[in-house]
Amino acid sequence: MSTNAASSGNTETFDVVVIGGGAAGIGVTASLLRRRPGLRIAIVEPAERHFYQPAWTLVGGGAFDIDDTVRPMSSVMPRQAHWIQASASAIEPQQHCVRLADGRTVGYRSLIVCPGLRLAWEKIEGLEETLGKNGVTSNYRFDLAPYTWKLVSELKNGKAIFTQPAMPIKCAGAPQKALYLSCDHWLKTRVLGQIDVEFNLAGDVLFGVAAFVPSLTKYMERYHAALAFGSNLVSVDGARKVATFSVKDAAGGVVRIEKPFDMLHVVPPQLPPDVVSKSELADKAGWCEVDHATLVHPRYPDVFALGDACAAPNAKTAAAVRKQIVVVAENLLATIDGNPLPARYDGYGACPLTVEKGKVVLAEFGYGGKLLPTFPLDPTVPRALAWHLKTGVLPWLYWNGMLKGREWLAGSTRPQA
Repeated sequence: MSTNAASSGNTETFDVVVIGGGAAGIGVTASLLRRRPGLRIAIVEPAERHFYQPAWTLVGGGAFDIDDTVRPMSSVMPRQAHWIQASASAIEPQQHCVRLADGRTVGYRSLIVCPGLRLAWEKIEGLEETLGKNGVTSNYRFDLAPYTWKLVSELKNGKAIFTQPAMPIKCAGAPQKALYLSCDHWLKTRVLGQIDVEFNLAGDVLFGVAAFVPSLTKYMERYHAALAFGSNLVSVDGARKVATFSVKDAAGGVVRIEKPFDMLHVVPPQLPPDVVSKSELADKAGWCEVDHATLVHPRYPDVFALGDACAAPNAKTAAAVRKQIVVVAENLLATIDGNPLPARYDGYGACPLTVEKGKVVLAEFGYGGKLLPTFPLDPTVPRALAWHLKTGVLPWLYWNGMLKGREWLAGSTRPQA
């Protein structure tokens, strides 16, 4: 339900205030209310719509309907929660309150910080003016994923460039997933030989977990995709169809290289939102500081964080959120009750790498790149089973499980006695 929780000069205090109504915010609220229905929880979220973002890559590959990735926010908001439809503008942990953009203030006994991250399109000169036209697209935006598929299905020859900015970004595999699904379509329609494909990465490795690199490299070779490491997109001239990259040369210097394109799939730089980075909760990089295991803030024991805005060094994926929800819910309630924190997060994240239409490399891993496979199969092998999981099972589990507080296969780790 919606609420005018606080008016100017009059602060209403809740047991828990959650900043953000994405996967993390809705999921953790639902889990808390299943455990303790009497909690008064407010979710601060301005958006009218809720998105299942993991499927946007599939939309861009012609394998999923964009309309199936969005629902009204009101339909996923837990019924017992108070929905404050406004933006959080400031967090004041010493005063135990959150200031809203409309001038109101909301007090809390416990705070959960999960506003997601910010897609910094403006960091690439000329990009915003040309997105959605001139062959420039991105699966990182709801309205552009269908344009990706339009470009892919219509391209018969020319140059296709895919980009990946510096880490961290949400779903680190998504930039190359766009390439794989595009190339698979071009291969099956027998035009790949007429298309020059290039993947420009700001980093120096194809994927951050070494065990999966050989499998992914084979697909890059299969699709005859050139890899340009240390190559960061800095500007786009849509009218000329030219992308400019900042590239490190052999001597360690930086040069700018212009590359013409017929199709350009862009992944923007990604930053913590201002409400976090400008608060006392931020670490040096601007993310919400937490203990990596308990997800509690090291200086404010009544503050927890999860999801993309959290500073824990895990992959920023919905799968990570699914595990983090349990840890935050159990540890927050323990804090309220004055008990030791019972749950530990092992850094679990998953990236279903759609290497072709019909096959997925199901990369599951935790802190330090430790492999954490759910199934007793070699996780580096592309499988049709994982494709069905990605396209059918996981979307259903998201809407009907995770957002409802059902924690299937999401148990937390317990500290050693």
